[in-house]
Amino acid sequence: MPIAQAIDDLTTLLGERVSLSKPDLEAHGASESYFPNTPPQAVTYPRTSEEVRRIVEICARESVPVIGWGAGTSLEGHGQALQGGVSVDFRLMNKVLEIRPADMDVTVQPGVTREALNEELRATGLFFPVDPGANASLGGMTMTRASGTTTVRYGSMRDNVLGMEVVLADGRMIRTGTRARKSAAGYDLTALMVGSEGTLGLATELTLRLHGVPEAISAGICAFPDMGAATACVMETIQMGIPMARIEFACGQTARAFNAYAGTDMAEAPHLMVEFHGSPESTAQDAERFAEIVADHGGSAFRWSGREEERRALWSMRHNGYYAILASRPGARGVVTDICVPISRLAEAVEATQADIATSGIPGPILGHVGDGNFHAILLVDPDQPAEQQTAKDLAARMAKRALQLGGTCTGEHGVGYGKLPFMAAEHGQGWQVMGAIKRALDPQNIMNPGKLVPGN
Repeated sequence: MPIAQAIDDLTTLLGERVSLSKPDLEAHGASESYFPNTPPQAVTYPRTSEEVRRIVEICARESVPVIGWGAGTSLEGHGQALQGGVSVDFRLMNKVLEIRPADMDVTVQPGVTREALNEELRATGLFFPVDPGANASLGGMTMTRASGTTTVRYGSMRDNVLGMEVVLADGRMIRTGTRARKSAAGYDLTALMVGSEGTLGLATELTLRLHGVPEAISAGICAFPDMGAATACVMETIQMGIPMARIEFACGQTARAFNAYAGTDMAEAPHLMVEFHGSPESTAQDAERFAEIVADHGGSAFRWSGREEERRALWSMRHNGYYAILASRPGARGVVTDICVPISRLAEAVEATQADIATSGIPGPILGHVGDGNFHAILLVDPDQPAEQQTAKDLAARMAKRALQLGGTCTGEHGVGYGKLPFMAAEHGQGWQVMGAIKRALDPQNIMNPGKLVPGN
């Protein structure tokens, strides 16, 4: 059998860094969302780019699927082995290879996590800003085109990846991009690979843009009487040009979950959590201007602070939001949505979603990165009640279709995996078929993360 021969050859290459143990296989077939466990037939742990190249070469020779694996925090089934095969776990490729402070860039292996990178950068006065909440690997963040709480100011992975080293489906290794800040030299292969979810190749090295640590940071929180007032405040803040570093939304149900999970005393009402970066004077001025907008929309007094421990507590609460919401219904699993719409349609999208959830009979707290029009509803379902899961999927589908009707997207940051496949044709039209043609050209055997992202895969 091809998989048996591939495992024999991989074991010769990697020795004990090939695992066939059931716990390891199941861990690499799991999802943080509602998808059933779909394990690979083997897990590999390479240490070098050359080992990754050899792994892909062996699997290509035997027509065995290859699935990249980072920290396992994806939510749309990206890392699951739908057709079996070999999982390539990058945890041992976790070195920061070179920091170049003068050029404000860094080269890393894909298994480095965002928190580990920022620890390494502490003495340089620089930091890597993309913050999806989870301590995800930078390879996984790149391949899912991740964004998060700081996107409103610093952009997503699309804006912060300068170049990559990639192993293609036939074992060729290519470099995309340069360290120059712009180029007009041919197709942008970096942009093609960022967000490709491992369907075109495996990233083995990343060159990332860095940013200066702000002189001063302040953060704060305020409550609103209803969803409409909170989203209207967001829109006016963005339109007024106040340079927000983060502007996050939490509905009343989410506030209740935060209180139970983190011991906070938030009013059970919609909230905005914000952060400003700059000088001490500019952050104070920005906070004062924002407080005026909050008051104009009927919000509570805007409480803000520049103290690091208070800021950390605020964002720790937000980053643990998914787990707080899951804990609000013990034993539940989450069907997680992540639609994104133009900022002018945000209030309409949020209010329609809230009304839809209210009639569904399923709890669905809402939170999100509303500064760029992106929000999440976490639909909590009993895994032993198939009818609930179907209701949640139907509700998520209506949200995605509504986002498309409003000029938005079915996925603002989680990516496609196989959970969002049903909406790709409606969002991209013939463009989705073009994506499939690119996939077939670079991976004619369809071994790179099959069943994800593109049609007929």
